[in-house]
Amino acid sequence: MAPAKFRKSIRAWYGAHGRHDLPWRRTHNPYNILVSEVMLQQTQVSRVIPKYREFLAAFPTIQALHRAPLSSVLRVWQGMGYNRRALYLKRLADIVVRSCKGSIPSDPEALTKLPAVGKATAGAIAAFAFGKRVAFLETNIRRVYLDRFFKHRRRVRDADILATIKETLPRRGIRAWYYALMDYGALAFGRIRNANRRSAHYARPKPFKGSRRELRGTILRVVVSGTPLTPDGLRTHLRPRHRHTLHFRRTIRNTVDQLIREGLIEKRHGHITPAHGTRAQ
Repeated sequence: MAPAKFRKSIRAWYGAHGRHDLPWRRTHNPYNILVSEVMLQQTQVSRVIPKYREFLAAFPTIQALHRAPLSSVLRVWQGMGYNRRALYLKRLADIVVRSCKGSIPSDPEALTKLPAVGKATAGAIAAFAFGKRVAFLETNIRRVYLDRFFKHRRRVRDADILATIKETLPRRGIRAWYYALMDYGALAFGRIRNANRRSAHYARPKPFKGSRRELRGTILRVVVSGTPLTPDGLRTHLRPRHRHTLHFRRTIRNTVDQLIREGLIEKRHGHITPAHGTRAQ
């Protein structure tokens, strides 16, 4: 498909069906866009909208996030899942305030050196906050290009898709172009079989219910509530029917140890608490 024809069709669809009212699309503020992009990693838009507003109300600037204790950041993050994103956002704020004079970099390469920022997030921030004409790839954009340019191929590499994205980038209006691509990929396919299955990088999502990820979130929610707990006290909050089985006790211990290694919690004097220097205030 010719690039001009492709852009015209996507823009026409976006004009009629796009999500023009998303709150992070009404700002060019790099910090606000950073927060939204980190939140949108592996989380649905409908869940991000209220949490995005709550997070910015609690930490309206990167300086405010830098000053906040980690326990407060984690409490506000509750309900989003993948809590390491909150930890990395906090660490990112510390780096930007201390080393970048409080200014989020506009260069994608510099952005990828920050916690929580991979290539896709860096490209999105560069495009949406700074208007940079950069090529980046995320799941909804991938779906569009697989459907329009790689319809009869399987095991398509991201490098090939990125090359096609570069060929089809418009000269101007990069923000609106990427918003149109994302919305088309998210909304236009309806119940059609997911084109991303033809990507060489596709992995089937694992169920959340009963997963280690669910247990991690529950442990963290209990710990950051502010009351130090012994391991036995922690178990009383978790799956009451199974908390005394040897397997579940071992699972809890391993999960707690992992959260400690990641810097989200710590064990002090036999109690599990928020990480050092981040106790609830």
